[in-house]
Amino acid sequence: MAADTLARNWWLFAIRGVLAILFGVLALLWPAITLVVLVLMFGAYVIADGVLAIASGLRNRKSEPRWWTLVLEGLAGIALGVVTFLWPETTAVVLVYLIAAWAVVTGVLETVEAIRLRKEIRGEGWLALGGILSVVFGLLLVLFPGAGAISVVWLIGAYAIVFGIVVIVLAFRLRRWRATREDAMAQPA
Repeated sequence: MAADTLARNWWLFAIRGVLAILFGVLALLWPAITLVVLVLMFGAYVIADGVLAIASGLRNRKSEPRWWTLVLEGLAGIALGVVTFLWPETTAVVLVYLIAAWAVVTGVLETVEAIRLRKEIRGEGWLALGGILSVVFGLLLVLFPGAGAISVVWLIGAYAIVFGIVVIVLAFRLRRWRATREDAMAQPA
């Protein structure tokens, strides 16, 4: 069952959330950061996030028929991270569009997964909320690409922190759900 797979790997969601919060805090602490450093920070973050998503998908490929969605999400993140390292001189507008595309793609995949899980687990709304936040964030970046480098840094930082909190809440809800389910199965009939 997909919910069991997610619950078994709750800690991967927690790590993803912590990484997102760390990235967001760093972006907010140094708003005058140069675009090249922002590109490198973002590249490192999406590569790490992608590796964790792929690890989660591959770890459960035998028990979860839709394991490939996490692998696809992870590959998208890694690809974007590699692009950011290959061309660090990318202009702010191009970077904004790359980040927007990544946020929309991962947000759609997370929202679809939450909809698929709605009958299996409670708290799937947190995954949907994270996905919806990602899509909204991506669309805002598309609508307002010229907001300026510092504004983009603040927006990215705030998004990363909120998304990280949402993913951590999901992780602990999955952990609690797993413990409740295990307790129920351990009870004599």
